Amino acid sequence: MQWLNEPTEWFYSGNRLIVKTSPKTDFWRTTHYGFIRDSGHFCFNVLSADFVMEIGIRGNYTDLYDQAGIMLRVDENHWIKTGIEFVDGVQNLSAVVTHEYSDWSIMPLPNPPEVLHLRVERRQEAIQIAYQDGTSEYKLFRLTYLPGDTIQAGIMCASPDGNGFEASFEGFP
Repeated sequence: MQWLNEPTEWFYSGNRLIVKTSPKTDFWRTTHYGFIRDSGHFCFNVLSADFVMEIGIRGNYTDLYDQAGIMLRVDENHWIKTGIEFVDGVQNLSAVVTHEYSDWSIMPLPNPPEVLHLRVERRQEAIQIAYQDGTSEYKLFRLTYLPGDTIQAGIMCASPDGNGFEASFEGFP
């Protein structure tokens, strides 16, 4: 396990990794806002084969854009982050796919689960993002691509506008 932008506060408790995000942290590239941010917290392993990653995500989201989830990264210009993002007082299932420029997809979760179960699957260049919606079945949220022989894969969290919050990740690594 390695950190990109290691947070000041993090620890393991049983099968959970608990992180307190640092203020003014984010991952974003150019689109709409005109800035580049590569300061979010990312704990990862380097993988070179197809894989499935399933984790449970909890967060004490309080400020605009507080976020926690899974990240796949080839380099600072090519990456995906997906999970919960807090926007206008609502938890949203979110995905940002970045190939030089970031895009952003969200789906409001008006009755968010206590723990969001998220699954990311890599099959060659294809990336499937799925979530559990209160049943044991995973539902597809997004299908995209991320080319690369090796990929950094792990958890990410950030507080772009806020002063930090606590996020926990179950089943990681």
